[in-house]
Amino acid sequence: MPASPPKWLPKQVLSGHNEPIFRALPADLLANLRTPRSENALIWNLFYPLARPALSFERLCALRPLFGTPAPAEGEDFLIPYFWGWSVKGEKMAGLDETLAELDGGPGHTEADILLLGKANLVLVEAKRFSGFGRCGRHTAGRCPEVHRGEAQEVRETAGEAGVTCRYWSEPAARFDRRLDFGPRPDPLTPTPPCARHYQLARLVLLGEALAERLERDFHFWVVAPRREWRGLEADWRDFVERIRSDRAWRRARVLAWEDVRGSAGSSP
Repeated sequence: MPASPPKWLPKQVLSGHNEPIFRALPADLLANLRTPRSENALIWNLFYPLARPALSFERLCALRPLFGTPAPAEGEDFLIPYFWGWSVKGEKMAGLDETLAELDGGPGHTEADILLLGKANLVLVEAKRFSGFGRCGRHTAGRCPEVHRGEAQEVRETAGEAGVTCRYWSEPAARFDRRLDFGPRPDPLTPTPPCARHYQLARLVLLGEALAERLERDFHFWVVAPRREWRGLEADWRDFVERIRSDRAWRRARVLAWEDVRGSAGSSP
């Protein structure tokens, strides 16, 4: 159910309190905004002032990346932000739930921080401030259906998990190896497979590429991180990005400094 008008939005949210998005966001996202070190609040505060009404694709592409090939935009494209899938006006991005259902088996599992939608481009942004890239929780807990077989199967059944395979290795539309080179399918002899290390980034690439195809846009995958935090993310990012199969997607994978994005100017279509 949509939340009531959030009169209680915390001081972490610096502006835009009356925007309709806050009446549309799910309760868990609204609750996250109240946490003392809320990355969601920081993401809103970073992008919202720049995105009224849109962001300039040219100006964002002109920023020198921390990682990636500097490449000017082929043309201007005004990007409308969708925070966690919702526009500032409180509208869900077209095609998002359908794409999530194909990949995750239902809406709402893979969550993009921001989707920037233009007439020609779709930019999926993963913003990092206090945390690293997410790893596979089931693998960490010893419940990976591919790696932890035998005794772990009883644990999975007790937890109410259906099936004995991972959908990202078994469902045709959701297979990691359609878009990423993660090597052979994991088994008990591969206790730390790349899909466990890169679980969050892999799901975001699946989502972004599939959604861009559905919407007939060019896909770009960007990470935004503070300069001082980049060193802690760099090894995982470098290993991951070299596994992207599509040359076009690989060339459009970039890391931008939080400070540079904050200093960039928005634009009006």
